[in-house]
Amino acid sequence: MLPDAYFDLKYLLNRGYRKKSALDFVANHYRLTLDERHLLARCVFSNGWILEVKEKLLRPEELAGNVLAIDGFNVLITLESLLEGKAILCEDGLVRDLKYQGKYGLSERTPNLLGEIANVLKELKVGDAVFFYGKNVPKSGEIRKLTEEKLVESGLSGEIKLVKNPDSKLKAFEVVATADVGIISKVPHVFDLARYVGEKLGKVPVSFQQLLRER
Repeated sequence: MLPDAYFDLKYLLNRGYRKKSALDFVANHYRLTLDERHLLARCVFSNGWILEVKEKLLRPEELAGNVLAIDGFNVLITLESLLEGKAILCEDGLVRDLKYQGKYGLSERTPNLLGEIANVLKELKVGDAVFFYGKNVPKSGEIRKLTEEKLVESGLSGEIKLVKNPDSKLKAFEVVATADVGIISKVPHVFDLARYVGEKLGKVPVSFQQLLRER
């Protein structure tokens, strides 16, 4: 059932149908579960979008000397999900979480995750790291402080900003670490920081196509 739903959704997206309308039609037709619907929403894209993102995705060695704007909560949620086995490599080459998590929650593992991120950024020789966090998210101030501490410990140059709307700020940068489609569509270059850090920690994401073959 899911492979058939995928085939139909893919066809509609390639024909130019809006994703929400196409997904509603397909999900209702095949009576998909909420999890199946969520999976297709996160992972399936038109061929045109896949090619567009492929051209924007940077390799790790291409980050040296560049300013990297980081969608802080997006990266943290994705990385945490990947480590929990609840993230997937989507059709456009980016890893996305499969949890229904609206906002990031500060946890005991947050300092370690931020430390790993800072170490990777230093290893990649990023010229400057600019983290953006939504200031309306609970405990965002604490996460900002933790991020600052980890950057100092790693000896990395960077800034941490609490803003009302991180998306609008991120769209002004040349290179952004995010898996958010709305941001990716507006910027020249993207880096999948969550995937890179996760793989450094030994967590390789399952691809959507592999999951589809198993159904």
